Amino acid sequence: MIDKINIRVYACAVKDQKVLTLFEEYAGEPLMKFPGGGLEFGEGLIDCLHREFDEELNVKIDVVEHLYTQEDFLVSRFRENEQLLTIYYIVNIVNEEDFLILDPCIEKTEWIDISRPDNPFPLPIDQIVFDKLKEKFL
Repeated sequence: MIDKINIRVYACAVKDQKVLTLFEEYAGEPLMKFPGGGLEFGEGLIDCLHREFDEELNVKIDVVEHLYTQEDFLVSRFRENEQLLTIYYIVNIVNEEDFLILDPCIEKTEWIDISRPDNPFPLPIDQIVFDKLKEKFL
């Protein structure tokens, strides 16, 4: 039974037709995803992105525009009692020279070419967003 909602806010940092991705292990599974995370009580969406980039990657961002808000019902892959709502923005990293992985869960980061023929993201909403990036930037 669904008894919780989990609001997730993610960013697509795009540079030279590549998008920043994180590789981490979550609940024992390797995961490739966009930077971002869970909205905290009393926090706005943009504030959440700023906090996540500061906490995880030690960088400041400029939010360029909203890209996508999930429209369909989705149950969390990791918690069967949680409904997910995900929101994605396009951002620019302001101080890329300060980039440093601070979150021990993040194994590595990689700039993924948007023009690649496949869609490398394992999570269904991330797949939609990657396709939207292709539409926007190619």
